[in-house]
Amino acid sequence: MSNANKAGTFHIGDRSVNRMGYGAMQLAGPGVFGPPKDPKAAVAVLREALALGVNHIDTSDFYGPHITNQLIREALHPYADELVIVTKVGAQRGEDASWNPAQSPAELIKAVHDNLRNLGVEVLDVVNLRAWGNMHSPGEESIEEQFTALAELQRQGLIRHLGLSNVTAVQVKQAQSIADVVCVQNHYNLSHRDDEQLIADLGKQGIAYVPFFPLGGFTPLQSDVLSSVATRMDASPLLVALAWLLQRAPNILLIPGTSSVAHLRENLTASELTITPQMLVELDAVA
Repeated sequence: MSNANKAGTFHIGDRSVNRMGYGAMQLAGPGVFGPPKDPKAAVAVLREALALGVNHIDTSDFYGPHITNQLIREALHPYADELVIVTKVGAQRGEDASWNPAQSPAELIKAVHDNLRNLGVEVLDVVNLRAWGNMHSPGEESIEEQFTALAELQRQGLIRHLGLSNVTAVQVKQAQSIADVVCVQNHYNLSHRDDEQLIADLGKQGIAYVPFFPLGGFTPLQSDVLSSVATRMDASPLLVALAWLLQRAPNILLIPGTSSVAHLRENLTASELTITPQMLVELDAVA
């Protein structure tokens, strides 16, 4: 059985984590809204993740809303010392399940306190500011007011480390002028590679890069080249796509999500795959 330790480690701030982590978004109900059909199964996935060496869990209190954090608390509290829980703020859910910006300082402060309460902690390990942009890609708006509000909560001792999500390189620099940034979470995968230079720049600074939608998100990756490489490696295309990310840069951390114990175990086997240089050349040409 695969263990997340096999992927190697990187750090988020002063915390060392295994590069294969887990994203909790899919633990909520359909459309990331409402409770799951089987809460016991969701709890089982979280406990199995830790049993297999995962010590980096990505979540948010706007998943559900509140559902995933409450499940994490039920399954894992009191938390193991080595577990790093990364949450994000900057959005909220409408009663119609819509995704809406929640970017004012007051909304961000409320979100941090919601995360503290639902996770059952006095201090959050990492809080990412989820810049709005146009939902799945960053814009060029200033994030000074929002990041300053979170930096103040950090000074108050409610947050250990700060990160960013859905941001540009310019926004990263703007945030760094206010407080340290320990991780960036953006849309990046085999076929969506706008952040090549940003990943390299962050790596030089020792900052983790965490791709969301590493397998394509709600539309799974599809590529004849990927399928061909996967066939030759005797692995699924999605596992090869995860392995490609691990080999792409040492500061990339993965958080593939699932609501299935079997799928969780399968995802973690990506850390055991080694893509040959020739196959890497083929995959690199996909984009």
